[in-house]
Amino acid sequence: MLSQLTSLPHLHQSYIQLLDAIDVGIHVINHEGLSVIYNKKMSEIEGMDKTDVLAKNIMDIFLFNSEEESRLLQALRKGAVRKNAKQTYFTYKGQQITTINDTFPLMIDGNIIGAVEIAKDITKLERLTRESAWDKNEAKYTFDNIIGDSDAIKEVIHSAKKATRTTSSVLIYGETGTGKELFAQSIHNGSARSAKPFISQNCAALPDTLIESILFGTVKGAFTGATEHPGLFEQADGGTLMLDEINSLNASLQAKLLRALQEKSIRRIGDTKNRPIDVRIIATLNEDPLVSIEKKRLREDLYYRLSVVSIAVPPLRKRKEDLAPLTAHFINKYNRRFQLQVPGIAPEVMNLFAASDWPGNVRELEHMIEGAMNLIHYDEVIDYTHLPIHVRHKFPLYESYTQPSKLYLSETQSVRSLQAYMEDAEKLYIQQVLEQHQGNVTRTAEKLGLSRQSLQYRLRKYGINSS
Repeated sequence: MLSQLTSLPHLHQSYIQLLDAIDVGIHVINHEGLSVIYNKKMSEIEGMDKTDVLAKNIMDIFLFNSEEESRLLQALRKGAVRKNAKQTYFTYKGQQITTINDTFPLMIDGNIIGAVEIAKDITKLERLTRESAWDKNEAKYTFDNIIGDSDAIKEVIHSAKKATRTTSSVLIYGETGTGKELFAQSIHNGSARSAKPFISQNCAALPDTLIESILFGTVKGAFTGATEHPGLFEQADGGTLMLDEINSLNASLQAKLLRALQEKSIRRIGDTKNRPIDVRIIATLNEDPLVSIEKKRLREDLYYRLSVVSIAVPPLRKRKEDLAPLTAHFINKYNRRFQLQVPGIAPEVMNLFAASDWPGNVRELEHMIEGAMNLIHYDEVIDYTHLPIHVRHKFPLYESYTQPSKLYLSETQSVRSLQAYMEDAEKLYIQQVLEQHQGNVTRTAEKLGLSRQSLQYRLRKYGINSS
């Protein structure tokens, strides 16, 4: 047995395969404190390869100040036994690990010939618990931060402001990148709960095995490694809890959430008593709630409980009037951040923006501006050449800007007069705005800042059909 613990090659290959198949980490050291067994699961937990560990001293692998901090060495030197004990430590790479361990000596004829540690990883649970505790009072946005002059966005803002007067649940739905959390924070900051916590949690970011404890909390001993810890509902008491992508919760958790909302109380995992809560729920969906219900991603009864106030945030393609103020806002933002003085955006780029469907919505526009301003000089206007190549290929008008007869000046295109260029740009822009308003001349003229007669003159001049 002693010789078997002195070097890895003496171990039978089938034993190694068996240890690698076990879903707990196993680390064994021999009588000299050298690692002789280090299975696949332990390698995954600690982020180290077997070659980093095997045949090396335990003090060279982990950042312990002394041997007293290593439970393996304490088991080896003093025969210390630890059962179901939590431990946080650092690998030599500086990675923090938290595990629940069983550590004990290996004995033959009363002599200690090695030590073994069997570990269960709770690093992710510890991190999520800390993050949920730190994410309080992070509502920094108000309605003043919502940019847009379109009728569509003004209507949504008007509805959302009404929701600040009550404590009813709110359901906000819209495509990814439309700014749902911006509205949620604005509602919280405009309400009587603004001085209390605002906690935001993306439900899709949590694995099913952890989400219940994160939301509802735990009591000590509820499961291996569980500590006395309040969940997000208790942490948000008196304030607002935003649950993003609520449709990613499984059906049983949705039922438990519904019960908590109806009874205004929660029960921690492993507890026997209910705890009263005073929390306003703002839930978000990245799709139409009726689609979520139809596809069994959202319980119908939970939908009715959450949608006391329903707010639908329109995608950017349905409020393109907001492209100009949003673009100006993001240019100003990144001018300050990058210490630039970019004055604006070239007409051909704005025309290109107006022709896009913006599947990533406002978030995509912001990233577009930020990317362009990483490629620009101190005080240049953002033009077509500042957009990343993959972005230029993505836009529908890419071909039109690379053909000789269009607005973008290619290397093979002859230079036209500025007047001819401006007329082409004006014609294209009028066509796009007219299309956005379904051929309505009066509304198009209003948006362009022209009189109806002046617009009709241009329609005749450029041969544009308004019907």
